[in-house]
Amino acid sequence: MIAPLRRWLAGDIGHSFRSTPSAMLAALLALACLVAAFGAPWLAPHDPFDLSTLELGNARLPPAWQDGGNTAFVLGTDDQGRDILSALMYGARISLVVGLASVALSVLIGVTLGLLAGFLGGWIDALLMRLCDVMLSFPAILVALLIAGVGRALFPNAPGSLAFGVLILSITLTGWVPYARTVRGSTLVERQKEYVQAARVTGVAPLAIMRQHVLPNVMGPVLVLATIQVATAIITEATLSFLGVGAPPTSPSLGTLIRIGNDYLFSGEWWITLFPGLVLVLIALAVNLLGDWLRDALNPRLR
Repeated sequence: MIAPLRRWLAGDIGHSFRSTPSAMLAALLALACLVAAFGAPWLAPHDPFDLSTLELGNARLPPAWQDGGNTAFVLGTDDQGRDILSALMYGARISLVVGLASVALSVLIGVTLGLLAGFLGGWIDALLMRLCDVMLSFPAILVALLIAGVGRALFPNAPGSLAFGVLILSITLTGWVPYARTVRGSTLVERQKEYVQAARVTGVAPLAIMRQHVLPNVMGPVLVLATIQVATAIITEATLSFLGVGAPPTSPSLGTLIRIGNDYLFSGEWWITLFPGLVLVLIALAVNLLGDWLRDALNPRLR
């Protein structure tokens, strides 16, 4: 594990990473968020979703450094007496899982359709690109809101796993379009190059050419786009949860926590909504900074 990391740091991309302070800061911030989110069952001081441990007498306690605060709840509590710090760790895990899963599914669908459109051309290319145009004519958040809302209406008593599946699907429905258009444009260029013509002459099947030769050469822009789209997917999930059609109320994400705190913002309990909002901003900022760095690092004109 250490040896590959050293080789990566010694390479061009690793050197670019070491010479970009914003990228290193963003990587540390993203790593801290990932460790806190996925290590929540072991790192969180309380289990905010264990109803047997909640006490209404601890509801809306301010942070520990303010008058009336409790050192057992460093960032205060919400309206149900849940520890804000623990809720943030569990909520960030939900937001990250939904964001990463939706982007992974979008990449899979978009890259596959983009390869087919760019390599095969003809009516397949025209059909897929018209489908992309139709999807781009609808605002992404509106489509996600419609799908998530219909799913919640049709399955009001659905288990949490099905609710998360509908949420991921609603974000993916429009998320695959940028990958398809990007890969199609790169594939149109790659299919005219000599190595593809040589593979065709030697009798290599079109599917094998796309998978073994074209795909590795079009993944650079996809990686950059995917990195940036993770932040967009997390914000979309938070928006849907804020509107009440995202994560189930029993498993609140960062968007749900912000919505809960918004009801008490003007009554003085600012910590209930401020801290979830800050965590959401930090995650999105870290991912966007990493995406900007990766775009520059993979651009041969900037090397």
